[in-house]
Order: sequence, then structure tokens, then C-alpha cells
Amino acid sequence: MELDVLAFNEALSRNSVILLSCCCEIHYSGRAESFLGSGDRIIIIKSDKTILIHQPVGSAPINYMKDGTSMVAVFEDGRLVLRCHNIPLKEYMDIFISKVHSFQQLQMEDGEKIRLAGSERDMSDMIYDNPQLIEPGFKPLSREEHTKYGFIDVFGYDRNNALVVIECKRYSADFKAVEQLQRYITKIKQLKGVDKVRGIVAAPEISANALQMLKDIGLEFRAISPPKYLERFNRGQKRLGEF
Repeated sequence: MELDVLAFNEALSRNSVILLSCCCEIHYSGRAESFLGSGDRIIIIKSDKTILIHQPVGSAPINYMKDGTSMVAVFEDGRLVLRCHNIPLKEYMDIFISKVHSFQQLQMEDGEKIRLAGSERDMSDMIYDNPQLIEPGFKPLSREEHTKYGFIDVFGYDRNNALVVIECKRYSADFKAVEQLQRYITKIKQLKGVDKVRGIVAAPEISANALQMLKDIGLEFRAISPPKYLERFNRGQKRLGEF
């Protein structure tokens, strides 16, 4: 199909969302210098003038320019050229379009923000509100206690008034989680002037090597999964055919 340069520029001026599938080659200068030979691509231009260029496979764009990019379509030497530049970022991109497969311009609105559930913060909130998940008699004092090495997820005392530091991981815990917990414990011992601080990694699961490391240095593990407020189904739930 043929694409009218005037119509394309009018869509840009209206801050339309533009979806263009085409055969093109791309010359880019900015974060690096690059050239992409002729091939079929999907070009997405958002209303804030972000431009994303996708190949037929893969989730990441092969090239992009951030919001605030200036664009203009011109007709040169028998083909459509989209010239893009972002002066503050010193980026330039020329897209030479030899064939247009499809073109759409859309007026779109979306003021919503994504809601995250099951984060490590959600885990710490859940443990703070339900301390028995750790053990009977556990008394949480604070969440995200600040130290030199970062924020402790949950901090409190056990039934014997020993300090307890809990490191939450929403997925499988590994060596890094154990090392991080150990750093927190070292700092808390210095700050509080005590010799005994218990450390617990709370996660749905833990690697065998990380669990062994925990045991070797006298720390503990609790199998706790993050809350899944937005989960549409439970993987452990039986299907109709399993009853």
C-alpha cells in the first residue's frame, strides 16, 4: 500500500499512536552508531513521541528513541523517509521505508498505573501482620529497617527476646539472599551491641547450596510464599478433569 506523507505528518502533529508495518532500513547515531539492513519491521510511535522498532521475533525493540523525539516524514528518491532526532540526548535515526504493509493511527487514552502484588514488600507486610508465620511468639517491631547495607525487610524479637532479622525473597532464595542477611546481622550486632542475632530467610523455596550455607553459619529458613492478591488461579488447585 502507499502511505501519504501529508497524512503521516498530520498523525504525528495530532500526537496519534501510530502503528506501521513496513520494509525498511535504519541508520542510527546516538548511544552507538548502527545500521540495520532492509527487512520487515513493526514501527510503534507513541503519543509522547517515543519510537520503538520491532523485528518479527523477540520481545525487545531492535532500536528505539525515548519520549520527546522530533519526527518528520519526507519523500526522497522514490521512498518514504522518517527522520527522527532527539537533540537533548544527541540521538538521530533515519528510517528508509521501501514498502508499507499496513498503517494505523489511533487516538488512545490510558491514565492507569500498574498494580503490583506479591512483592517482597507485600511479603514483609504479611509477616508483620501475621508474625506466627515465622514462629509462635515472634514480635515484629519494624519493616524496612534502614542499615548501611540497605533495608531489613522485617525486624523484631522472638519469644526469648532475641533479635530477629528476616530477609524476604518472592522467588527462590540463593547465595545472595544468605550473604545479604549475614551482612544485615553483622551491622545490627554492631549497632545494638549484642552478640546474639537470629537471621531468617523467608521465601517460597531455597536452593540446596544456599540452605546448606544458612545451616553452616547458624541461620534459618522459613518456607513462605508472597500473597497473591491478583492471581487468577492457584497452580495447585484441581482442574475439573482431576475431580
